[in-house]
Amino acid sequence: MSGATVARTAATGVSVDVGEATTRYVMYGLLPSWFVPGVADWVMHRRTRIEETTGLKESLIHSLMMAEVGIPIALSLRHHVNPLLLSVQLAGAAAHEATALWDVRTAHRSDREVRPVEQHIHSFLESLPFGAIASLMCLHPDQVRSLLRGGRGDPDAWRFVPRRPPLPRGYLAGIAAAIGVCVLLPYGEELLRCGRAAVRRRKGRRPGRGADGRAAPER
Repeated sequence: MSGATVARTAATGVSVDVGEATTRYVMYGLLPSWFVPGVADWVMHRRTRIEETTGLKESLIHSLMMAEVGIPIALSLRHHVNPLLLSVQLAGAAAHEATALWDVRTAHRSDREVRPVEQHIHSFLESLPFGAIASLMCLHPDQVRSLLRGGRGDPDAWRFVPRRPPLPRGYLAGIAAAIGVCVLLPYGEELLRCGRAAVRRRKGRRPGRGADGRAAPER
């Protein structure tokens, strides 16, 4: 191990590979920690009855935000870090931040209460993408320099290069399961709930029907 990647503690004489430690931090700390505030945010939406306030519009915004984060994550799990992947990650983080502002503005202009707890949850969800990108940049400074040079001299700079070796199958399966349970399931339920509420409201506005969707009594 080179001196640049090894930190030695004088007290114990134990050497730690900083690169491996940072990789473990991203894989087993930063990425899994995303799921906790994600589920907590869904709980807050449910408690404030999103389907009766901002409804389908805000739920679709949430789906967009999931895609803005999920696509870069999926690519990062299967491909080597290079200028193209870093560009996708930076663009996704910037788009996620802009969409988050749109999301809060949409809720603020409606009857849905955005409670202080939900605002703190948002702070975690907004900062984690930048923390992940910063960690990857520290792990791959050569690719950051290549990005700043526009990838000149690197034939693989602007194509997706599969990881060799790939990440452990057990890890990928665990992340996929967590995404299904903590992201797709709750936010799919939210989208379905908001869609059903929107249909009920449209039926209730039909001519000759009351607010509850039933036929108005004849006079």
